[in-house]
Amino acid sequence: MSESVEVQVRPGGGEDLQALTDLYNHYVRETPITFDLEPLSLEQRRHWLLSHPEDGPHRLLVAHGRKPNGTNGLLGYATSSAFRPKAAYATSVETSVYCAPEAAGRGVGTLLYTALFDALRGEDLHRAYAGIAQPNEPSVRLHTRFGFRPLGVYREVGRKFGRYWDVAWYEKELSPRLSAATEDPPRGRPSAAAPRR
Repeated sequence: MSESVEVQVRPGGGEDLQALTDLYNHYVRETPITFDLEPLSLEQRRHWLLSHPEDGPHRLLVAHGRKPNGTNGLLGYATSSAFRPKAAYATSVETSVYCAPEAAGRGVGTLLYTALFDALRGEDLHRAYAGIAQPNEPSVRLHTRFGFRPLGVYREVGRKFGRYWDVAWYEKELSPRLSAATEDPPRGRPSAAAPRR
């Protein structure tokens, strides 16, 4: 971190809802980093918060510490969320980090991702994915530092502020590949050893 600051990283909870909503809505109103177009209410964000329990593959971690104005508060948060709703995607997560504007360049994103990937170690996860609206060089650097590699770009996939934005997708390996012996058998057709009926 560029300055000495004590930061506490812990699971997010109901007491963080207002600060989390305010931080996210800053990015909704001011940036193309999220493709939400209208600020979200506390009730809308409560459902999101409850979808990230303290254990399991879908986590929400918050960073609290001293802000430049001397007050203590939310400096940022990181999540691992369901990548897609269908069951076969269960071993994949989409990760993201949001830092308070006043926390930029203070290493908060690095602390959050370090804690998040430490927390996910041992979960039944195979891959993490991150979509980064372009341009966003700080986010690209952060994800690259954590072992994400570029997969490709969705060109002009979102429209906000009267223009179209690209999203670059990145992937991180979380566990080794399954061996052929442990993979789920194909369904819908008999195996070579199975007798036909």
